[in-house]
Amino acid sequence: MDEQAPMIRVERLSKQFHDLRRGPVTALGEASFHVRPGEIFGLLGPNGAGKTTCLRILSTVLRPTSGRATVAGYDVATQAGEVRRRIGFMSGNTGIYDRMTAWELVEYYGRLYGIPEEPLRERLENIFRTLQMNEFRDMLGSKMSTGMKQKVSIARTIVHDPPVLIFDEPTSGLDILVARAVLETVDALRDQGKCIIFSTHIMREVEKLCDRIAIIHRGEILAQGGLAELVDRHAQPDIEELFFELIRRHDASSDAAATDSPPVPAADHSSRTTAARHTL
Repeated sequence: MDEQAPMIRVERLSKQFHDLRRGPVTALGEASFHVRPGEIFGLLGPNGAGKTTCLRILSTVLRPTSGRATVAGYDVATQAGEVRRRIGFMSGNTGIYDRMTAWELVEYYGRLYGIPEEPLRERLENIFRTLQMNEFRDMLGSKMSTGMKQKVSIARTIVHDPPVLIFDEPTSGLDILVARAVLETVDALRDQGKCIIFSTHIMREVEKLCDRIAIIHRGEILAQGGLAELVDRHAQPDIEELFFELIRRHDASSDAAATDSPPVPAADHSSRTTAARHTL
């Protein structure tokens, strides 16, 4: 892979949400990484780790609480329109319109991106041929199999030929044959020079696809780098063992910190009790 300037830059990116009972909750804490063209960067972490929050910020669906992220040089918070023109986003639960055919749906998304009619038709023909979708191009969404729907989701993600592609657990819930086809498509897109972020919690997908990864847990990036580099650096036999070891250490450290936190002073408790009595 040639060394090129990063297409995605993430610098100390954070996102907090407010919970009525717990107060501020950090979903993503000061994450930093970059991704170059022709590279698949994996975000590896358990469910709820902060992967989707990060990707939603990059795709301009969420605004960061702090930090900065750029896509193709455009800021995701202040230049959202320019960012959206340059990304394609696909998740494992992308919906398909039941009353539109495969062709109509992908064409509709192409028109949303302002692609003129003739170039759009040429683009559709190429995509449907490449993804082997012609056999169901006139089939309604309500009649499609899961595999067909995933192909349509990929097609509408790439119809405007974006330089940056974001896949958020795209194989979730798929059978092994459909999942393999999705992974092969992602691999082919890398060969076309696309800059790709691939979020997953499946180790074999990481080993099969990713050039570099970041392991994320409880909103924090625990490690990042090339697969062989990370395994060697942390003296683990493989990525799976590395993943579980880093999470174990992080959880043990968090639990120890929580145990060391000072207890609530007794005076505070009594004052709250006294105050409560005065309000009764």
